[in-house]
Amino acid sequence: MDQPKENTRSVADLKIGEKAVIRSFRDQWMSLKLLEMGCLPGTEVSLHCKAPLGDPICLNVSGYCLSMRKAEAATILVD
Repeated sequence: MDQPKENTRSVADLKIGEKAVIRSFRDQWMSLKLLEMGCLPGTEVSLHCKAPLGDPICLNVSGYCLSMRKAEAATILVD
């Protein structure tokens, strides 16, 4: 895994409706879980909605909705 730069954005930084492309992951253990759920590098994701307090969030990934904690989303680096 690449070392993240300080200005690198994650899925947790997206605004509702915003799209991005997955580039890499910050956490190797978490990346295995995310890969199994369809979060593959090169895949476009968009933020569908957030819970009222901001956690968890719901992403559109490969045609389905995927809910995850904001801390998990912060490990997915995007362009």
